[in-house]
Amino acid sequence: MARHNDFGANGEQIARRYLEESGYEILDQNWTFGKAEIDLIAYKDSTIVFAEVKTRRNNTFAEPEDFVSDEKQRLLAFAADEYIHLMDHQHEVRFDIITVLIDRCNEPEIRHIEDAFWP
Repeated sequence: MARHNDFGANGEQIARRYLEESGYEILDQNWTFGKAEIDLIAYKDSTIVFAEVKTRRNNTFAEPEDFVSDEKQRLLAFAADEYIHLMDHQHEVRFDIITVLIDRCNEPEIRHIEDAFWP
């Protein structure tokens, strides 16, 4: 696996631990449907949360969440619709972004943006 893929996978693991420690149940990780992949699917308080994780070394040029494009949001919604159908989920859903900034000392800074977008 390429180094940038390892870096992103590490960020997803950090985000997963953060959600678990915050009381979320992780239902799936890296769930794919067609060309879409959902990084983390979690459940809390009758709500399924579809989370996109963005891991960066710094935010010099832009905030990590700025890299969740309209096209990415459309793909996430496409996959989420299928997941909701498969799970026969009849309650709330939410699209979140979790950013993980990892500095040179490998200290992660996590930001959880709830209801980040609604495609």
